[in-house]
This record gives sequence, C-alpha cells and structure tokens, in this order.
Amino acid sequence: MKNIVILGASGYTGAELVRLLAGHPQMQISALSADRKAGMAYGDVFPHLRHLNLPTLCKIDEINFEGVDLVFCALPHATSQRVIKALPQHVKIVDLSADFRLRDVAEYAKWYGGEHAAVELQKTAVYGLTEYYRDDIYTARLVAGTGCNAATGLLPLLPLLEANLIDPDEIIINLVTGVSGAGRGAKEGMLHAEVSEGTHAYAIASHRHLGEFDQEFSKMAGREVKASFTPHLLPQNRGILATIYVKGEAEALHTALVKKYANEPFIIVLPFGQAPATRHVRGSNYCHIGVAADRKPGRAIVFSALDNLTKGSSGQALQNANLMLGLDERTGLEMAPLFP
Repeated sequence: MKNIVILGASGYTGAELVRLLAGHPQMQISALSADRKAGMAYGDVFPHLRHLNLPTLCKIDEINFEGVDLVFCALPHATSQRVIKALPQHVKIVDLSADFRLRDVAEYAKWYGGEHAAVELQKTAVYGLTEYYRDDIYTARLVAGTGCNAATGLLPLLPLLEANLIDPDEIIINLVTGVSGAGRGAKEGMLHAEVSEGTHAYAIASHRHLGEFDQEFSKMAGREVKASFTPHLLPQNRGILATIYVKGEAEALHTALVKKYANEPFIIVLPFGQAPATRHVRGSNYCHIGVAADRKPGRAIVFSALDNLTKGSSGQALQNANLMLGLDERTGLEMAPLFP
C-alpha cells in the first residue's frame, strides 16, 4: 500500500480526493490537513464520507512525512508553493493549485499578481495534462494539475493544432461551469440567491486559465496563439461544457480526434454531429468530446464536457499519482458517471 497525505482536505477538491481514494486498492490515507478545522473528525466536515475510517484533521506541521509516498496539495495558490518547498525530498507531490502550472514565472506573476516563491522548484514541475505529458509525469517528483477550464479546452483543441487542422488565430471558447469551481470558501457572489435562476459571464478576457491556454496552444502550434475565452457561471454544482468555434473542416477534425484518443482510457469522442452533456460525465473521470459542422462552410463547432472536480481536478490528480507511483493510471478511476 502507498501512503498518501492530502493537504487542504477540507475543500471540494480535497473531499473529492478522499472519495476517490476510498475505493483505491493500492493507496491508503495516512494524514489529512486542514488548519482551520484541525482536530475535527472528517465525517463532521463532510458527512457524506462519515462511513470511512479516516484520520482526524490536523495542521500541516503536525504531520510526520516519514514513510509517506505521495502528497496531494489542495491548498490555495500562493500557499502551495511555500508549503511544497518545505516538504521532504523523498515525497512525490501532485499540486492541485495554480502555483506550478505556468513554466514562466513572469507569466505566473502576471496572472496571479505576485512573485513566485519557489522558482527553482518550478523548473522541475511537469504540467499535469496526463494525455500529453504521460512520460514526463511517470518520472516526475512534482506534477502541477491543470486548471479545470483549461483542461476542458485543451483536450479537444491540442490534437487539432498538432495536426494543423485549424487556424490558430480563429479559436473562440465559450464555456459554462458549475459553482464548485470557485471553491468552498464563503463568497457573497456564490450565495444561492446570487447564482440561482440565472447565468452570467465572468472574468471577461482576463480569466487566469488564459495563461495555460497561451502556454499550451503556443507550444503545440510552434508559434504564439491567443484564443478568445469567456467563461459563464451556471447554477449547478458540478460540470463544465465548452462550445468552441474554429476554422477547419469538421469531418477532418472529428477523424483526427477519434484517431488521437482511440487508446485513451478517459477520453470519449462521440459520433460526428453529437454534442456532450455535463450530466453524462458527472462524478467521473471521463471527458466527452463532440464535433459538428457549422452552417458556414469551412468552420466547425467542437464541444467538450467534464466534471470540474474529477477529470478537471482531483481525478486528474489521482490519474497522475498512479503514474508517479508506478501503478496502472486507471486504478480507482473507472467508476461510471452519476445519472440522473
């Protein structure tokens, strides 16, 4: 059994990690941290997990990392880099925050408003988009999980840029996402009365995941790519759906995606003309991708749906952790989506 620690276990991604690890045959949780809830039983913080025999929540400095194989760090950005920098060298780390996603620390400062506190460690971090960095993840000590919105846009578009099938200057991503993506902290704008019975765009032309889009699209295309991206908040708990407008031949795009993801365990490309739905991936580590022809010749509409807490965050983190520990990456992740 591999010994696992979760730092920041009282948030949504922490709880999702616990839910997934509860069914993992080769990992066991040895410590759970949550500074403000230290001393509480985990089942009192998350009653839906009350049936599990879990360690009591503690402070990070109370954890003995001797014998620990891997740490999931589900702390806020800017906090993660300082904590991870102090962890023992023998421990492998999957970071769910934004702290190590951007390779250029100047880009981190631009998007997150502060200087990076672990520049040397950043140089060793591997971007955690499993389907594209699998070999690097396998040998990494530190993996930086992607942003959930970023994963939803990158998975359908990177193969098309790689095959030179779309115009890099003609990418428009409209995305809708559930409220859990904003985290569990109390925020006035996330109150039920503020978000129910309506939807709205936010972070217009300034969302922090644009940094990841710029980084990964440009790397794949071999030149600068700046996509247009607008997220919208939906009054639902989980799920992201991206509707993406591109310049390219729709059937050729579909063929390329089918070929690229034929052997990927968690990416499903739907039949041509079909669009995915968030309710069909809820609670799972699957991403569904669809392609349809636009009514304008030479243009296509690409769709992508995933659960922001699973494939967009904690599920992706566990998939990467499996690789880092020499396990089958599918272990603990092949549960079917929740429906209805």
